[in-house]
Amino acid sequence: MSKSPSASEDALFRRIHRELVDDFDEELEMEREDWEALQPGEAPRPRGADADALERRTYFNELFRLQGELVRLHDWVVETGHRLVIVCEGRDAAGKGGVIKRITQRLNPRVCRVAALPAPTDREKTQWYFQRYIAHLPAAGEMVLFDRSWYNRAGVERVMGFCTDAEYEEFFRSVPEFEKMLVRSGIQVIKYWFSISDEEQEFRFRCRINDPLKQWKLSPMDLESRRRWESYTKAKEVMLQRTHIPEAPWWVVPAVEKKKARLNCIHHLLSQVPYTEIAREPIVLPPRQRAPDYTRAPVPEEIHVPSVY
Repeated sequence: MSKSPSASEDALFRRIHRELVDDFDEELEMEREDWEALQPGEAPRPRGADADALERRTYFNELFRLQGELVRLHDWVVETGHRLVIVCEGRDAAGKGGVIKRITQRLNPRVCRVAALPAPTDREKTQWYFQRYIAHLPAAGEMVLFDRSWYNRAGVERVMGFCTDAEYEEFFRSVPEFEKMLVRSGIQVIKYWFSISDEEQEFRFRCRINDPLKQWKLSPMDLESRRRWESYTKAKEVMLQRTHIPEAPWWVVPAVEKKKARLNCIHHLLSQVPYTEIAREPIVLPPRQRAPDYTRAPVPEEIHVPSVY
């Protein structure tokens, strides 16, 4: 006879189930017709007694509203030539990528870009430390999100021993001046640290280990970072203390609850930029020109993609 799961095991199974549902939600976000549109101030109308489903509908409605504001921000950035840098830092599995995805999801990728740099090459290791990041800074009318940034030196490089003590101290002498220089040149710098608990990181790592669609997210470096949790904590505390400057302050996003973290971060980002709505001329679709002698050539059958579905 099989043993019944304990209360703690049952709670864990329910939590894993919610995590899987959240993952499915990510793939369904574009299917808006599944969620009833709400009028301003109107309470969500549940289609059943499922509290989780009600919470998801509330989340999606608010996410779509905030993404609408991001489109307005995007238009203002283009119109005014504003230059915006958003630095996203945090532990592995803290949710940085999820927030970045939802910020950029409905924006023009030519205007809103993501910079996620790999480990430096041998040549880049001989350059000025900030040099490889400079190429990714925004021009007029652009916004760039750094999925990890020059703060690698204060985090992973320090903890894993990839930099010397002298290089580490030089970083802290240089980075405030580097960011002040960016701000003086007209680039707005907003820095976010996504904060999760020890227990939450372990849970997310275990979910990735057991999910074939997410195992690629776990590198040997990620696993080693898990072992060195306390070293990362000390490095993070030093980093926040020594690089929190008025020109480019740090903002900490509580990220144990992923969906709340996404909404809170986007809401805060919108509050940091003095954007206004840009008036647009109505878009009129022109009539298609038609030539009397035009005949569409047939497409050879052998180059058609097979209709499997």
